[in-house]
Amino acid sequence: MRRLGSSPRSRVWRAEVSGSAVVVKQLVDGPEAADRYAREVTALRLASRVDPPVVPRLLGTGADERLLVLEYVEHQDPRGDWLVDYATALARLHSAASSDALGNLSALSGLPAWSGPDQDDIDSFLGLARTLGVDVPPGVRAELDDLAARLAGMEHNALLHGDPCPGNDLHTATGVRFIDFEQVALGNGLVELAYLRIGFPTCWCSTVPHVETLYAAEAAYRTTWQQATGTDVRGDLTDACAGWLLRGSALGQLSNGNSPLEELGRLAAVLCDVIRTRWPDLQPLPAQRPWSTKGL
Repeated sequence: MRRLGSSPRSRVWRAEVSGSAVVVKQLVDGPEAADRYAREVTALRLASRVDPPVVPRLLGTGADERLLVLEYVEHQDPRGDWLVDYATALARLHSAASSDALGNLSALSGLPAWSGPDQDDIDSFLGLARTLGVDVPPGVRAELDDLAARLAGMEHNALLHGDPCPGNDLHTATGVRFIDFEQVALGNGLVELAYLRIGFPTCWCSTVPHVETLYAAEAAYRTTWQQATGTDVRGDLTDACAGWLLRGSALGQLSNGNSPLEELGRLAAVLCDVIRTRWPDLQPLPAQRPWSTKGL
């Protein structure tokens, strides 16, 4: 057995069983460890129904020790336009929770529902603006209250990874496979499609892709979802981006004059300018993802 890199919440090894390479993952003892283990097992079993595969095969489990034995997947360097491959696989992963894929809802038992921003988040965001000396337009609070209500009412028809970051995506000759489902939830897929526009907010690295690549990736996601589920992607990508309380150019561009978040878009643009003025040494985010050793 050879130890592999992992988060502090788990231990991961590459091992050999009967001449075949496998990966053994153990969730370490800690708060909610049993729940995280159960969610990951459920997610892997649900996602295994997708073909071609979007996750490594789950070969065995050991609930008492919170162990998972997984197929070993050889990771390759992502292609230059990796974002399109990523978005395609993400849509197929999300589709694993659609009614057509499941046939019944019993397989979803135990998975939490995604939760969006609440009043504390809104207060913190507006407090940041005031701390930086930015006047908050009078309509922003109402826009954010309405936004929170819209996000709370979104369909929970997708299997959300919870942390679909570079390093949790394995690029192979047959497509992208995702790993580490401890934070899986049921929600709207736009919540994670938004990662492409807002720089992977839960991740160890952030990128700002070229606009042509971004549009191609978003189109690939919508097309793949429609092919997998027979339905169009429902919801507002602007709402999904704003739900991460992004303050920067991506939100400012999406929240134009025809958006229900017009005042928030103006506030975000002003905040961006103030932050750049206050910290002039801040560098733009890179267009390319950095190399990562994480993976199976």
